[in-house]
Amino acid sequence: MDDAYFMRMALDEALKALERGDVPIGAVAVRDGVVIGRGYNARERDQDPTAHAEVIALREAAQVVGHWRLEGVTLYCTLEPCAMCAGAMVLARLPRLVYATTDPKAGAGGSVMNIVQHPQLNHRVEVEAGLMAEEAAHYIRSFFAALRADGQRH
Repeated sequence: MDDAYFMRMALDEALKALERGDVPIGAVAVRDGVVIGRGYNARERDQDPTAHAEVIALREAAQVVGHWRLEGVTLYCTLEPCAMCAGAMVLARLPRLVYATTDPKAGAGGSVMNIVQHPQLNHRVEVEAGLMAEEAAHYIRSFFAALRADGQRH
């Protein structure tokens, strides 16, 4: 199993969010080749501003590991993390992040800002970006285009 295998799982999680009317973002936490956490964006469903795919996957992974330190875990995300999610990754001591597409408005994994590798923080996350970026970006663009066509805001 390689990065593409697990990113495919994250994309499947994103489709779950889409089916529920939320922004199609998914995440999967993996340790030793085993999925130990998964999540999809559930802000609308839960009416919770922290119900991001990454946070949900990190919470599940911490439950499985039995500790808040997520040593040996790689998180696969379909979108570059926001400042909140990037901060959670640093605080969880996440060793590695693989994300699909950048977020040019709120990305905190290297595009707009780089919280995950900020030199003044006590931990830096290894980052790989761009895996299956077109597919992930397509889901998100299509979602927002449909909202605009319906005259809705998100």
